[in-house]
Amino acid sequence: MGNICRSPTAHGVFRHKVKQRGLEVSIAVDSAGTHNYHPNSPPDERSQKYAAKRGYELADLRARQITDADFERHDLILVMDWDNLALVQDMCPPGYQHKVRRLTEFCLTMDNPVVPDPYYGGATGFEQVLDLVEDACDGLLLHLNQGKSKIAPM
Repeated sequence: MGNICRSPTAHGVFRHKVKQRGLEVSIAVDSAGTHNYHPNSPPDERSQKYAAKRGYELADLRARQITDADFERHDLILVMDWDNLALVQDMCPPGYQHKVRRLTEFCLTMDNPVVPDPYYGGATGFEQVLDLVEDACDGLLLHLNQGKSKIAPM
């Protein structure tokens, strides 16, 4: 929603995995929120802390709100939960609706329909977000293995 917890975590994890595989020339990664709660703010300190423990860097990311240009520019718009799915679908022009999906659709081993918001919880929530995001990002890379895509976790 505000682009300070789940979306930048997904951004950082996916960016890391893309770079590890040498695909950064073919796959662009971006993130945005459905609301403009924290414009230009870095990710939540807890998101950064738990991501760093697993080797992911988030400090350079800054919160922003999704724009109309995102729907045209990106091949996929990946949302974290049902609320964000509904909001993004409402914002999305009809010709781009096919680009909007839930990140967890790409999970390989975990069976969770959404990435829960860890903001009001403790360490367990941030670890769960990372577990889901890592699994989904691995599945997303398998899904994208044959073409160029620009990905924007929302």
